[in-house]
Amino acid sequence: MKIITYNVNGIRSALSKNWLEWLKAADADIVCLQEIKASPEQLTDLPLLEALGYEHYWYPAEKKGYSGTAILTRRTPKYVEYGCGVNDYDKEGRIIRADFDGFSVMSAYFPSGSSGEHRQGFKYAFLDDFRNYIDKLKVAYPNLIICGDYNICHRAIDIHNPKSNANSSGFLPEERAWMESFMNSGFIDSFRYFNAEPHHYTWWSFRFNARSKNLGWRIDYCLVSGPLESRLKRSVILPEAKHSDHCPVLVELHDGEPG
Repeated sequence: MKIITYNVNGIRSALSKNWLEWLKAADADIVCLQEIKASPEQLTDLPLLEALGYEHYWYPAEKKGYSGTAILTRRTPKYVEYGCGVNDYDKEGRIIRADFDGFSVMSAYFPSGSSGEHRQGFKYAFLDDFRNYIDKLKVAYPNLIICGDYNICHRAIDIHNPKSNANSSGFLPEERAWMESFMNSGFIDSFRYFNAEPHHYTWWSFRFNARSKNLGWRIDYCLVSGPLESRLKRSVILPEAKHSDHCPVLVELHDGEPG
């Protein structure tokens, strides 16, 4: 079972860059999207998506051209949950979850705090509320895969220049401590489970030829709950996909029961 997370930085923009051809080649079972910046009625390519075998579930933000998440799946979910019940986040379309037999997959788009103190405060509130939400959710759904753009580099190995970015949103001590605590609450960083090497990133600034120089940040994750550890097969970052300032992350799990 192949699951991909991808912040597309605008699904319409990605589609204009042959994203559907890439999607066909990637051949994933489930694709979690963030920052879709569109609602389904604005998309003319949905029949082509369906022709590839995908059902699609969209959770756009109320604000046009902003935020939003989606899940594409070749497996019919038993249930799809839109939002987390907190209006401040739900109106921005930040969380969508699909439940399947034996596991659940979430696409999450964490807020960025880079625009100033107000949004950084909003981000901290989201982190607290998200942790509380997941702590309760995983009791009912213990086999949980949380994919998405977390807008946080966990450790120094996950950012190209940790010293100069020590005071940058996305690498602040409080954010990194939250990430550590969240993982320690029962989640596995699937990429780091298989790869401990540096210089692997998922986002690059559009400035200064950052991507060609590989001056990036690893802020996109597929976190897998502990009960699914035995099913982990591989996880890789896919930097050759260039439809966005982010690139996709893939996690592959063996089918079957956890344990």
